[in-house]
Amino acid sequence: MRVLFLTHSFPRYAGDAAGSFILRLASALTDADVAVRVITPAADGLAAVERIGQVEVVRFRYAPRRFETLAYTGNMASQVRESWGARAALAGLLLSASAAAIRHVRDFTPDLIHAHWWFPNALVGDVARRITRTPMVTTFHGTDIRMARAYPVSRGTFRGVVRESVAVTAVSRWLAEEAHDMSGVTPIVAPMPVDTNSLTPFHGPARAGRLLFVGRLTAQKGVDLLLHALAALPSEMGLDVVGDGDERARLESLAQSLGVSDRVVWHGTRPGHALASYYRAAAAVIVPSLDEGLGLVAVEAHLCETPVVAFASGGLTDVIEDGVTGILVQQRQPAVLAAAVAQLLARPDRGAALGRAGRKWAFSRFDPSVVARRYIDIYRDGLGRTNR
Repeated sequence: MRVLFLTHSFPRYAGDAAGSFILRLASALTDADVAVRVITPAADGLAAVERIGQVEVVRFRYAPRRFETLAYTGNMASQVRESWGARAALAGLLLSASAAAIRHVRDFTPDLIHAHWWFPNALVGDVARRITRTPMVTTFHGTDIRMARAYPVSRGTFRGVVRESVAVTAVSRWLAEEAHDMSGVTPIVAPMPVDTNSLTPFHGPARAGRLLFVGRLTAQKGVDLLLHALAALPSEMGLDVVGDGDERARLESLAQSLGVSDRVVWHGTRPGHALASYYRAAAAVIVPSLDEGLGLVAVEAHLCETPVVAFASGGLTDVIEDGVTGILVQQRQPAVLAAAVAQLLARPDRGAALGRAGRKWAFSRFDPSVVARRYIDIYRDGLGRTNR
């Protein structure tokens, strides 16, 4: 079997977190004798063609170099909202991506196209599908569903590409339900793989007074609520923040105003291979996000046997079974979050049993070989429907 991946997020260098789960899926598929070629946008300093293991990666130009900034950073929507130059670059991206997809379908002759995120990639894939008669699978990851919700004008296009896909997947039940509400199509729930090789437990002492947040610093991630919760916890408890984003300056100012700035360490973005050491050292990982597509940070923490506390929102209800693999906080309020953290760390084992159960569950569902087999079945079922 041969599969052409379309994505606007993909690792740019070793350890890059951008789209790392897509590379893991592609690599696991090649290990299962599925040939994968990835089509993704260009960016400064990246090779036009490279091979990562057995995965061939092709990057297409779509604008003058200084405007090729839409991909990889997770802020495409905000750039397009705020800049006419970014809007022109987006038009270039859609046109160039469509041309690249058609060209590589004809050259690579895949059995199917796998578009990650409905916008822009399933939109691009739909053009290639119509011209080359190649079936398409579409996967929702979260930000694309939020976009369809936020921009009702896009709903018609959303429904069109979903209904023309031979299979549609979503990385959580919540996303599947959201997609069904907007399209009438119920996606298959099939999450992306996680690096189970490097994310392993450390059977030594955790830093008893350190909480951990990992993720982009955006309003949706809820770090402001976490800082308010920290202010309500004992003064010996600290917080490590791994990640960066547009909200960092505001959050640092908030920490100062709450009187907790000396308890917070801002580590900035760290490469994927470095995250395991942070997870292993933490007393607990806190995921205060709203409407998280899945919550891969919680999965990564599970694999390191670190207990997780999260708001019961979005795909996190798939990842955490309350009281079994972690703690879900039902009310999105700092005081309730602080109480849940305090109760966790007051347990005789400080949540170690939750961590062990979390690792067992996460490994059974997110190991790359498990996910690859799941997607091969989805591909075969989709191809079977086109041949009837």
